Amino acid sequence: MQLKQYMAVTGCYWGFTVTDGALRMLVVLYFHQLGYSPLEVAMLFLLYEFFGVITNLFGGWLGARWGLNKTLHVGLSLQVLALLMLSVDRSYLTVPYVMAAQALSGIAKDLNKMSAKSSIKLLVPDNAQGSLYKWVAILTGSKNALKGVGFFVGAVLLSSIGFQGALWTMAAALMLICVVGVLYLRQDLGRSSFKPKFRDLVSKSESVNLLSGARLFLFGARDVWFVVALPVYLQSVLDWAHTQVGAFLACWVIGYGIVQSVAPTLTGLKSGRVPDGYTAMNLATVLAVLPLLMVGCLSLGLDGNWVLVIGLMLFGAVFAINSSVHSYLIVAYAKADGVSLDVGFYYMANAAGRLLGTVLSGWVYQTWGFSACLVVSTLFLLLTSGVSLQLPRCQSRPADPA
Repeated sequence: MQLKQYMAVTGCYWGFTVTDGALRMLVVLYFHQLGYSPLEVAMLFLLYEFFGVITNLFGGWLGARWGLNKTLHVGLSLQVLALLMLSVDRSYLTVPYVMAAQALSGIAKDLNKMSAKSSIKLLVPDNAQGSLYKWVAILTGSKNALKGVGFFVGAVLLSSIGFQGALWTMAAALMLICVVGVLYLRQDLGRSSFKPKFRDLVSKSESVNLLSGARLFLFGARDVWFVVALPVYLQSVLDWAHTQVGAFLACWVIGYGIVQSVAPTLTGLKSGRVPDGYTAMNLATVLAVLPLLMVGCLSLGLDGNWVLVIGLMLFGAVFAINSSVHSYLIVAYAKADGVSLDVGFYYMANAAGRLLGTVLSGWVYQTWGFSACLVVSTLFLLLTSGVSLQLPRCQSRPADPA
């Protein structure tokens, strides 16, 4: 029964993730094609990321009161509405209108993420830390691999059936997934035994708070150059076509997801070890070096195509392991009763980092260029490492033999 619930949660999350990745690629490429500047494209995602912050804070509270089943399906329904809003005639696609649609999509994304990640805590025994790490890694890795598929799907749909046709297709597929989820998910999944109050929104756990701070800077470091600056740089400076940009970023995110899925093996789970704060700190420190190496190579006049391809592969691999370790640690640190409260607070910090990174990605790129985005990324990663240094050095429970 637990495995069936895990598969139902994962299936809904997978379906949503493909549309989320496709929509992001559609918006970046389509509106850049219409003549929007990098900063204007970044602004289209401003409310998407801002409402992700709000949603994670209140979504955890709603999940504890209503149950994770309901928050998951509200998220799916809101994504359908966002897709249909953007499918109107081009003349209606003003910046405020697109930002409003993206706000709904941001709420939908984080309701789904919070619901799916919180559910795993309830489906794995508390004394099975190795299994918990493994299942969190599989969910997180598969999600990111499918987001990469979504990038490619979005680019292909834009080139083949256009912006509106792509949106209608994705909305129809997501409505079907929503119906299937309603039929199979438990109604009381994740509902807490107490009625959480608003004061419970802010985590009282020092470990959760520190990990949330590290997560904010970690994802700000990625998105400051990945969200807007990278696709625009590939298209406008290196002359890549829409499908080339979409295919490359799709392959990168798919590879990133695969590495996340096998992160337990790479960090020594088979020998009985689960990661701790020291693991997270070391990975962030290594990661901080890579953007600076790319800046150095670009300043030496090396071929930008090869610098970005190789640099992204290395950055993606280390970042994926670090992200997977973080995803395990928050589920391990969170309390089982009302788990969505701690997880929601943590992903609020994640969304705040994405918001900061997205805005800076457009502004820094437009003002100082691509290399400046990489320098800001390094500064954020050093902050991540510093915060991670204060996390607990070892888990109180050993890994099970998973």
